Amino acid sequence: MKLPRYQLKSSEKLWTFEFISEGSRGKISKIIQYTPTNLKDVYNLAFGDKDKNTGQIDDMIISNNGDSEKVLATVIASVYAFTDKYPDAYIYATGST
Repeated sequence: MKLPRYQLKSSEKLWTFEFISEGSRGKISKIIQYTPTNLKDVYNLAFGDKDKNTGQIDDMIISNNGDSEKVLATVIASVYAFTDKYPDAYIYATGST
């Protein structure tokens, strides 16, 4: 993928990634998290804004920062990194809004 994307910071196991979205509404911290499911090698992809109080993902906020293509390219880059480390992994993701 040759689209512009944000620089990712990740945990050692690559289960959590963070980056900063920069757009019309300023700088917004984002989190991407991979969580194992009850099915072997199937991981849930969770994504959203980082809650300033809890540090957790808030996937119900629509930030509207004007950089959705760059944000999506960044999420996809995390999928590539995760599946490079875990080649047998299947990724499950659905939208929440």
